[in-house]
Amino acid sequence: MIIKASASLRNDYTTISKLAKETKEPIYITKNGEGDLVLMDIAAFEKRDQILQLRAKVLQAEQERIEGEKTLSVSEARKKLQERANEM
Repeated sequence: MIIKASASLRNDYTTISKLAKETKEPIYITKNGEGDLVLMDIAAFEKRDQILQLRAKVLQAEQERIEGEKTLSVSEARKKLQERANEM
C-alpha cells in the first residue's frame, strides 16, 4: 500500500504520477493524517473497472443459474460462439 501526504501531491505531482504509472497500484493520499483520496493511473483504473464489471456479470449469471434459469453446457456454448464468429 502506497501512502502519501496531500502536500506530496501538491508539491511533487510529477513524481506521484510516475509512481502511479510504474506501480499500477492505488496511492492513498492523506490530509492532516487522515485518509482523503485514492489516486490511480488511468490504465490501471480502467483495467480494474473491467475486471469488476466482468465479476458482476459472472455473479449475475451464477445467481440466475441458482434460480433455475436455463444454462448451456460447455460444448453448447462453444458451438454458439463458433456460429457467431462465422457470421462476422
